Amino acid sequence: MFCVIYSFTVKPNLEKDFVKGWTGLTQLIYKHEGSLGSRLHQKSDNEYIAYAQWPLKATWKNSGNNLPEQANNFRKLMKESCTKIQTEMELPVTVDLLVLN
Repeated sequence: MFCVIYSFTVKPNLEKDFVKGWTGLTQLIYKHEGSLGSRLHQKSDNEYIAYAQWPLKATWKNSGNNLPEQANNFRKLMKESCTKIQTEMELPVTVDLLVLN
């Protein structure tokens, strides 16, 4: 398994737009690109951290070509609501003790 950590700095008063864009895009990536899912965390009023899981680093690196046109709308919404979008870390999983209920 492979994980990626992203950070986002969201413009004031655009938090709802950001979450809508992130959620829609993430759902499409899961459905069409082989992602294992993602979690979004709020660090402060305008800072968010996302954690995405992938079966392999290659799956993540090669993703993006199978998304429907609708993904562009969600990407645009995210980009317009953020001042910064950054990939913070690319991490292979060494031990996985996360329990899903």
